[in-house]
Amino acid sequence: MSGEPYRAPWWLPGGNAQTVWAALVARRSRVPLERRRWETPDGDVVLVDFLGGPAAAPLVVMFHGLEGGADSHYAEATMAALARRGWRGAVPHFRGCGGEMNRLPRAYHSGDADEIDWMIGRFAAAAEGRPLYAVGVSLGGNVLLKWLALRGESARARVRAAAAVSAPLDLAAGADALEHGFGRVYARVFLRTLKRKIEEKARLHPGRFDPARVRATRTLREFDDIVTAPLHGFRDAADYYARSSAGPTLGAIRVPTLVLNARNDPFLPGRHLPRAAPPCITLEYPATGGHVGFVTGPFPGRYEWLPRRILAFFSQVEHSA
Repeated sequence: MSGEPYRAPWWLPGGNAQTVWAALVARRSRVPLERRRWETPDGDVVLVDFLGGPAAAPLVVMFHGLEGGADSHYAEATMAALARRGWRGAVPHFRGCGGEMNRLPRAYHSGDADEIDWMIGRFAAAAEGRPLYAVGVSLGGNVLLKWLALRGESARARVRAAAAVSAPLDLAAGADALEHGFGRVYARVFLRTLKRKIEEKARLHPGRFDPARVRATRTLREFDDIVTAPLHGFRDAADYYARSSAGPTLGAIRVPTLVLNARNDPFLPGRHLPRAAPPCITLEYPATGGHVGFVTGPFPGRYEWLPRRILAFFSQVEHSA
């Protein structure tokens, strides 16, 4: 399995094109997954999709991005790559994702390390002593890095290695990027489903939300200010971004971790990427790739490089242990 650096094909220039094409057009493989419902420690419910495999095989857990899930292009491609390799996989859905609304008012957010903590505990038990690897993409990548930083040395007892892809390491800078130019298109896509979920939560929990204020939001920062932050214990969006951004906490991570961000990612421009990290972290910043883009090959392209790169990193860690 190759660890070759990423280079965008000549026919797919620019971070926005690479981002959109990967999600909507590029060819990728799909494999059937088994869905299970997990009860959370606080009486809620989440959905987890599993890829089966030999009991002796490693288990790779992938935490999805904002409003993503097992049907996201990167998750489908990664689960297919694991199936070809004979490894097991899982895609846990954050609360309210995967097609089923959760019971409690709370949802999920970019610093939700407590949520990942109990999930990792269950996955570690399911791994039954075999290697457990964790991948986080976009929002899920930031949450995973926060968990790794908060757990420090103790995370090594659960996770053999980790990878964070296109993580918004500076949440305030990411919010800025999505308020200008083509970034506003991405924000509108996210807001469409986020607002719909809050409308449903308002019906389930009368008096907890103000649907009119939610409908009036035009940016993710506004949504985070009136929904995400107060719902999850933050003062406002600025407090949420400052306390949840993973970038400033990378120095506390002790698990071998790949941090992979394209420098032309429209969700987080390259100038905001950290330039230093502890020896256990591999910072990989290809010039191109967009936001979880990384399409390769002749037109119309395939989505295979990212799963190969992740698994190559995990194999490298395994062989160096």
